[in-house]
Amino acid sequence: MSELLDRPALVKYARQSIARGSKSFSFASRLFDRQTRERVWLLYAWCRKCDDMADGQDHGGELAADYDAQAELIIMRRLTEKALSGVRTGVPAFDCLSIVAAECGLTQSMCNDVMEGFALDADDWRPSSEDDLYRYCFHVAGAVGVMMAIIMGVPREDDDTIDRACDLGLAFQLANIARDIEEDDAAGRCYLPAQWLADADIEAGQHMKPHNREKLVRLARRLCDASERYEASARVGAKRLPFRARWAVLSAAGIYGDIARKVRAIGGHAWDNRVHTRKRSKIAWVARTFWQARENDPPDMSREGLWTRPRSNS
Repeated sequence: MSELLDRPALVKYARQSIARGSKSFSFASRLFDRQTRERVWLLYAWCRKCDDMADGQDHGGELAADYDAQAELIIMRRLTEKALSGVRTGVPAFDCLSIVAAECGLTQSMCNDVMEGFALDADDWRPSSEDDLYRYCFHVAGAVGVMMAIIMGVPREDDDTIDRACDLGLAFQLANIARDIEEDDAAGRCYLPAQWLADADIEAGQHMKPHNREKLVRLARRLCDASERYEASARVGAKRLPFRARWAVLSAAGIYGDIARKVRAIGGHAWDNRVHTRKRSKIAWVARTFWQARENDPPDMSREGLWTRPRSNS
């Protein structure tokens, strides 16, 4: 299969995709060794393309109003299956998947876990319970963490380390949900569990109303606190990675973790402007985590009480 694909050209495409789609992830990915970095880019390109297909976007931006999410999901599944079979798809992002899957042993089951998140959005799904929230976070981010762990060389049977890689994805997504509450509401979406809203005495669809702002702040803080717990768990897993992979993961954890920390700190003004991590803060995290990676002695933390991904046989 690999000889039928122009790997250097696809790596270049993937590098451009991550630079355009995620400045924070692109920044942290430079810390990996070359082989791992390229594989991370290749996986990102597929994830980004699927995400854009699911929302009618092009590397983010406003959600399209006139796209057929179900039809795009069918195409996405077909192209992914084709890529995993080693057949050239002619769509660069899916050909990127074909290369990294062949090199690292990524499976159909792993890809299905990611695509299930897009299927939930295509069905206009909303979480009823906290468990629903974590299940969604797994499919849209934690499952990518699982694939990233495999790319970084974690054995598939090392469940604890892979669980903690999944935890980092959960941390990222919880932070994203907290940050994007207003943006999601404008698109007709809400990822706050219905039970949380009911417990806070917020009527469905009314969480962005001014009179609910303080209640919403408390719910966002709950997301941010959870994000911090999963980030801390992921740092324990990073201890078992090679130095450069550990450095990259710790940097990404700090950079993305700042989103949750800022949302929590800003409180009621968190949705006035989109929260992001400034470049100087990213540089500071790279410097700080270099020494953390060298010392490699994160505070120990049990996963007891944390949500755990479903086990897969493939």
